[in-house]
Amino acid sequence: MNAAPDFVAIAREGWNGAPPDWVLRLAEECQDTSQRRAAQRIGRSDAAVNGVLRNTYKGSMANLEELVRGALMSETVDCPALGHIGTNTCAAWRAKARNFSGHNRLRVQMFHACKGCPVYRRTTS
Repeated sequence: MNAAPDFVAIAREGWNGAPPDWVLRLAEECQDTSQRRAAQRIGRSDAAVNGVLRNTYKGSMANLEELVRGALMSETVDCPALGHIGTNTCAAWRAKARNFSGHNRLRVQMFHACKGCPVYRRTTS
């Protein structure tokens, strides 16, 4: 039977010995659970997690960092509509706010709240 990969070692190698704290936390989550479960917790694919750990991910590292910090490191922002929420939850609402949808009251409320929020303006400029 094959031994489980050492995700922390993979991250250290991919980042030349000095992965950022959030990459190291993602590697630890992979080590503690599995790469698939870590990917599910942050709402991304196994391939995206693998790319981040190896420092070969072609997408936005800033977006992945925000998801990891919210889902795995309990970082929050002060949302004008919902109060303190995880950075990953904020990112999900900002993505939904790019297109208006009036199918439920919360979605409408968050569309307007996100548009007036400095976090939204900073990340979409």
